[in-house]
Amino acid sequence: MVPIICFVGASDCGKTTLLEKVISVLRNRGYKVGIIKNDTHGFEIDKEGKDTYRLKQAGANSVIISGPDKYAIISDADKFYSLDDFAFYIGDKTDIILTEGFKSSKKPKIELFLDGTSTEILCKDDETLVAVATNNKEKIKMLTKRPILDINNPEEISNFIEQHYLNKKKRKLFLMVNGKKIKIKDFVEDIVTSTIIGMVSELKDCSDPKDIRIVIKDE
Repeated sequence: MVPIICFVGASDCGKTTLLEKVISVLRNRGYKVGIIKNDTHGFEIDKEGKDTYRLKQAGANSVIISGPDKYAIISDADKFYSLDDFAFYIGDKTDIILTEGFKSSKKPKIELFLDGTSTEILCKDDETLVAVATNNKEKIKMLTKRPILDINNPEEISNFIEQHYLNKKKRKLFLMVNGKKIKIKDFVEDIVTSTIIGMVSELKDCSDPKDIRIVIKDE
């Protein structure tokens, strides 16, 4: 399944602005990027007076407008649709899906913490939090052990996404406990690898770790 990364955070912390920049970086690297935005307050995508608006207001349950290079669907929601439901529609057209919102989903999350706007890490205790993007790395280091990214550096954030998700097939994590190989879930693998790689990368002479081996013996 195509990887899905949720960008979450407090209101006005810059999620849309950062996503714009990350989309541009990934697109320039040759990736096809899909976006799904969650608006908890509801929204109106159609404009009053337009033909599609008039037809929808006339009672149509669904309206499709088609053009030579794009199409749009306006449809009633007859149930709660999950993030996976929406991803199903665009997954075969993309290499990765980035979302704005969906804080309660079980997908990997990058939380934005904008010092001066954000007051806390909303997903601090969420096992699916894989990184925090911030403009105050020193402050965040005291609040979480997750990898910390520069909110003003879309290249760095894109590198993180590319390394952990777009190049995931090249990465292997093996967990051996008492000589037995333990199977781990995808989201656990994402968290463990991103955390360890992030921590090791901060060490001297370890800026580009390719093979990390950790042995813990409790005797």
